[in-house]
Amino acid sequence: MFYHVQRLINPIVVDEPDPAAANALQEGLGGQFGEMRTMMQFLFQSFNFRGDGIPYLDLIQGIGIEEISHVELITKTISQLLDGAPGYNGDKFDTPGKGGEATLDVGKLAKNPHHFIVGAQGALPVDAAGNPWSGSYVHNHGNLVLDLMDNLVLEATGRVQKSRIYQMSENKTLRATIAFLIVRDEAHQMAFAKALETLGIDWAKALPIPKFDSSQYPEVKKLLDAGIHREQYHFRLDSSLMEQIFSGGAPANDGTELITKKEPEESYPIPVAPERPEEFAPGLDPELQSMADALNEFKEKTLKNMEKKAGPNPRKKKSK
Repeated sequence: MFYHVQRLINPIVVDEPDPAAANALQEGLGGQFGEMRTMMQFLFQSFNFRGDGIPYLDLIQGIGIEEISHVELITKTISQLLDGAPGYNGDKFDTPGKGGEATLDVGKLAKNPHHFIVGAQGALPVDAAGNPWSGSYVHNHGNLVLDLMDNLVLEATGRVQKSRIYQMSENKTLRATIAFLIVRDEAHQMAFAKALETLGIDWAKALPIPKFDSSQYPEVKKLLDAGIHREQYHFRLDSSLMEQIFSGGAPANDGTELITKKEPEESYPIPVAPERPEEFAPGLDPELQSMADALNEFKEKTLKNMEKKAGPNPRKKKSK
């Protein structure tokens, strides 16, 4: 089972809309080495895990669960970079463009017009060239050593590509998200390298770390200084054995230590995507809004009645 908290793992920084930057970021989402692949690869490996090596299962699955939050973050970032087609000031239930104005003219000039035609100024499950994401990207060998090596190459390649995407745009929205993902990719490199070390593989000789210094990016350096590149989270409500692997000296041999935590220390609000009438995405009309309000009122009343009968909900956080 999985539980979801309506918070982001990293804040989305506000800047001007930039469809070209959004399309570059699509590679980090739906590309062969993007976040959709890491999410699916690690989760499938954990679901298909064989044997009693539970610490390795917990490590792979914990990273896979984190990758769900990365897909959420990068999708919200792409949507924000796309949001804001100019030129429409009519009522949300009018027909945009009926007066002859081209309210989505910016979409014609975008690197991927599908962002405006198919996605209503939202992210798509494609790479930067518009190729659909493919399940054939997912590698689940059924052999622990081979899976860990594959995962290590996946994270290292993803980190290189994200560093290139960083250099393609000065947009602050793109750079804040991509910098966070660069740092977390490094943490995951350390996780899979540490797991291989526990299985007798000499990291330094067999699998040298790709040599490039992302700390030259100011947004990355801030996160490195905070130490999140040496943390890994298991996101478990019950117990986890991840710490049996993710602890001690980092495989980078730089004097840093690996730290396992239940979850990140902070989370961040999810920005509300505004209605986009020019995309025929106007939100709820009064009739639908009243139905939604009635449903929420019914749910709240039902929960209160249940708590009266059974006591407070143990999963409900107490207000401070």
